[in-house]
Amino acid sequence: MKKISNLLLAFVAVIGLNACSSDDDIVFVAQPDPEGISFVNSFNSQYILTPATSDNTAERFVWNEIDVEVPTNLTYELQGSADSGFESFDVMGETGSNNLAVSVGQLLELAEDAGMDNDPSTEDMPNSGQLYFRIVASAGDAGELAHTSEVEALTIVLPEGEQEEDLRELYFVGNATPDDWNNNGNNYPLYRDAQNPNMYYYTGYFNAGEFKILEELGAWQPQYGTNDGSTVAVNSGGGEDPGPFIVDASGYYSFQINLEEMTFTMEEYDASEATTYETIGFLGDSTIEGYETGDDGWGADADMTQSDFNAHIWYATDVSLTDGELKFRAADAWDVSWGIDSGALSDKANPGGPNIPVATGVYNIWFNDLTGRYILIPHAE
Repeated sequence: MKKISNLLLAFVAVIGLNACSSDDDIVFVAQPDPEGISFVNSFNSQYILTPATSDNTAERFVWNEIDVEVPTNLTYELQGSADSGFESFDVMGETGSNNLAVSVGQLLELAEDAGMDNDPSTEDMPNSGQLYFRIVASAGDAGELAHTSEVEALTIVLPEGEQEEDLRELYFVGNATPDDWNNNGNNYPLYRDAQNPNMYYYTGYFNAGEFKILEELGAWQPQYGTNDGSTVAVNSGGGEDPGPFIVDASGYYSFQINLEEMTFTMEEYDASEATTYETIGFLGDSTIEGYETGDDGWGADADMTQSDFNAHIWYATDVSLTDGELKFRAADAWDVSWGIDSGALSDKANPGGPNIPVATGVYNIWFNDLTGRYILIPHAE
């Protein structure tokens, strides 16, 4: 009988046809893994994507290797699609190994194909949805003996209107604040409103004295203050610096500033009944890399530093996070915790609230246990 090629025999074996060969012929029969090919890594509940993190890895897809018992190289192709039926798809990458990293930028392109964007004015284009992925393994140059995994759906969130590079950070400076007139220390930040990026809050202790507000550590302009005690004045650069905000007596105050309307308020705050915690930390699956918080990130806290100036202010610097979630909690226990289902970098977490979604990046994190407000400040490279 005419000798049949190995791959043809493998094909015949797969479809159940019978064939014969001489005893001298070597027959390779593909024996796929009985459980097939599938993803083996854990996926986040949602992926928050921003243009500023386009070069970061959004997810590393990992799958089991299969053994087709054929002396040929296996090629794994990761495919992504805007629809679960894969009527059309993008090839996210090819590899001969069992894992492949996909960047935030790749997911943003796929999200655009799916009709998503972060513009709140485009009502017909949502800022969240699902993208679909599968892995296809094939043997040989022509893609013979292909095996395809089940489809994995990932939830994608594009924070509406958020352009991280346009968000201002505000910092206190002055002898009413812990860093005095040092403009490049561990200056307290103000907490930005999640819906109105021109509104900022701070509730906490002030010394009797003066303070101003800066946008950039180490730079004296832009600088905010007041010349009349009722409205906000600013030196954006090259002008005359405004006068300071005045604190008549040491104590706790709630300070709010609106940089759109150029107004501010400062009112006394009663902190006499507030609990003073010995420890507060953060934890979650976004902390898996670099923190001993358990295999899934939820096992133990990464403790924050308590301010010597104000026992209700906590901070952590140079914190590396991955796409995922986190929460704040006191005393390494769930009796007292704070969270909110918000993709904003600054918001007000609620007692016992849901997990806080975060995006991959390096941050300085500040938390105020009086109000539950937090801010994640992207680390300046």
